[in-house]
Amino acid sequence: MAERKATVASRVGLHARPASIFAEAAGDLPLEVTIAMDGEPAEEAMDASSILSLMSLGASHGDVVVLRAEGDGADEALEGLARIIETDHDAE
Repeated sequence: MAERKATVASRVGLHARPASIFAEAAGDLPLEVTIAMDGEPAEEAMDASSILSLMSLGASHGDVVVLRAEGDGADEALEGLARIIETDHDAE
């Protein structure tokens, strides 16, 4: 299973617009991607393509999250998703 940590860059955390952008990108992938706060058990990870799951995660600016996926292209997919999290979408 591929795993990638990312630091939330958006000033409001992973809410509203950043969550929507991220969930759409995760949903477009042919892989099942999960997200969890760093330090939480993998079995508590949530569906990364669900806006509600992302918002209930409660990730704030500067928090570290863990993305996981399995299958062909998982590492590349997680890199792309990490870039979304590590971009301040509120500054655009």
